[in-house]
Formats: sequence, C-alpha cells, structure tokens
Amino acid sequence: MPSDFEPIFETLKRVLAKRAKKLRVKNDTPTQYTLLTKSASPFPQHKGQPMWFGEVKVGKAYVSLHLLPIYMNPALNAAISPGLKKRMQGLACFNFKNPPDVEQLADLSRLIDAALKDWAGKNYL
Repeated sequence: MPSDFEPIFETLKRVLAKRAKKLRVKNDTPTQYTLLTKSASPFPQHKGQPMWFGEVKVGKAYVSLHLLPIYMNPALNAAISPGLKKRMQGLACFNFKNPPDVEQLADLSRLIDAALKDWAGKNYL
C-alpha cells in the first residue's frame, strides 16, 4: 500500500465504522474494512447469506469506498452531492487519491446514514 494512502484509508474507515453497531464487520485489515448486514438477505440469489453493505479498500491507484445501497436505490443515488459525484466510479464506488475534504466527509456521513435508514426500513439489516 502506498504510504500516502494510509491516512485516506483510516479517514474513510472511521466514517463507515461509526455505523458498525448496526451491521457486522466481515474484514478489518490495514487495507480492507467490510460491513455486512446482520440478518440474512431477503433476495434468493444471496441464498440466505448476509448482504454486503459497504467497504473501504486500498487499491493500487486509490482508496475506494463502496456503498451498495446507492446501487439499489435511485433516490439515494440522486442525493449524492456534486463533490462526491466527481469521486464516483461505477454505480456504487467513490475513489480517493487524496484525503476527502470536510464537506465530502459530511456528505459521505449523510449518505451512509440515509442508506442505513433505507435498509432498516426495508428490514434488510
């Protein structure tokens, strides 16, 4: 892992980990932090296994924060701020080569909270 990615990873991990009590930690290593639902998925393709909620992972060129609920909910996707949209790659991934600024961290916190609320309302957690 590039040494300059460590603070980015730790910052993004802290944002995601604040919600860990409502979820289950699957991976917690220096390069990967993954949260799953505590309950079994209602979707047959998951075969009764928990659903993947989000992850922070160090890659070769950036640190990624994946948030599955935004992939599954167009309203959450539409609520992504322009600053975060610039960091978005694909349908549910935000890439960071530099530390997120205060505004982006606040936006990520709001988005993760909205995702948790959405999944709690659907009994996915």
